[in-house]
Amino acid sequence: MAPAITTLAADAQLSAANTGFMLICSALVMLMTPALAFFYGGMVRVKSTLNMLMMSFISLGIVTILWVLYGFSMAFGTDSGSLIGWSSEYVGLSGIGVTELWDGYTIPVYVFAVFQLMFAILTPALISGALADRVKFTAWALFIALWVTVVYFPVAHWVWGAGGWLFEMGVIDFAGGTAVHINAGAAALGVILVIGKRVGFKKDPMRPHSLPLVMLGAGLLWFGWFGFNAGSWLGNDDGVGAVMFVNTQVATAAAMLAWLLYEKIRHGSFTTLGAASGAVAGLVAITPSGGSCSPLGAIAIGAIAGLVCAMAVGLKYKFGYDDSLDVIGVHLVGGVIGSLLVGFFATGGVQSDAKGLFYGGGLDQLGKQAVGVFAVLAYSLIASAILALIIDKTMGMRVSEDDEVSGIDQVEHAETAYDFSGAGGGASSRSTAAPAPAVTETKKVDA
Repeated sequence: MAPAITTLAADAQLSAANTGFMLICSALVMLMTPALAFFYGGMVRVKSTLNMLMMSFISLGIVTILWVLYGFSMAFGTDSGSLIGWSSEYVGLSGIGVTELWDGYTIPVYVFAVFQLMFAILTPALISGALADRVKFTAWALFIALWVTVVYFPVAHWVWGAGGWLFEMGVIDFAGGTAVHINAGAAALGVILVIGKRVGFKKDPMRPHSLPLVMLGAGLLWFGWFGFNAGSWLGNDDGVGAVMFVNTQVATAAAMLAWLLYEKIRHGSFTTLGAASGAVAGLVAITPSGGSCSPLGAIAIGAIAGLVCAMAVGLKYKFGYDDSLDVIGVHLVGGVIGSLLVGFFATGGVQSDAKGLFYGGGLDQLGKQAVGVFAVLAYSLIASAILALIIDKTMGMRVSEDDEVSGIDQVEHAETAYDFSGAGGGASSRSTAAPAPAVTETKKVDA
């Protein structure tokens, strides 16, 4: 999925090993969406838990159908003007042979399509963390459908599609720093600038209701990310995927430690939320860069990302934008860091011969990376804000203030995350105990 990939001979044969590996990686990436739901779900207040889970889960339904109908064709079909793809045989995935290979690889087109589908599902789900507590579920579902059509599918073509303008320029994005994380982070910023802040932002406590759920989600994200990153080389024939696997682990560890160190120095404590957030920041930053750097470079990239993202999450209080669960501070900032650092740490000896500044490559690759970063950021920010504005002016994007205060779970889903009414032994059973009336009667006599 990155430039300068060596193509295979025209008579290449289907590889059962690579095909099986990619199916496993696809399943791992699919797992990341429910993992994200747990991660985000634990970070919100109790009254928003189910809504947060559903904002991720609904992407599995909507994006899957759109990808089959036309998304795969738009992202990876025949190039048109370096901006969009289209191939009629990909519409409905109806014109693809069972053993037809993805061009230049030993895996079937169907396997490549389903692997890329999981990326398309995850990306809009990432946006949802910035919008916690306040968005109508129907409006969110419509936004997903419009956003992947107008933003994600074209940007995926720019970055990874043959003929896409960023691909042809030589921008390196191994597994989604621009197409996934910057794309989602910029979209989150665009939407929250339209819909505004939560009721009580910077006034009421909005602490995570379940840190164990956050840690579970972060652990599952870390696990699934190996498929996300190592699978993006689309095979196991030359060892590049193995390097990416190692770098994913190394950078994540370094980022988690850097975030925790910052927390200890700045706030005096090592928090579980900081550990989880730092790990995700490292995963984000190594996603575009891990196929071009060494393990030592991955340590540096992870540490830089952990430190800078830990500092960046506080910017929302300074500038007044309500990024509920730090999508901008982690995914946008982390994606920018990881993408730009390719221009410093690319060794020229892993996925391609492109070298960064620290390896004698000058500023050439850094310049290309900067173009990719800011083109995707600007397009996604503007397009996402316009889509949110259209939805807000037509059907309304936000729930009412009263509904937000009372709890979006009950309003939008008619459910609550936790029901203790049948647990027994609580306050309700004590209220019917025999001593209660006696105490009340005594008080009346005394009075």
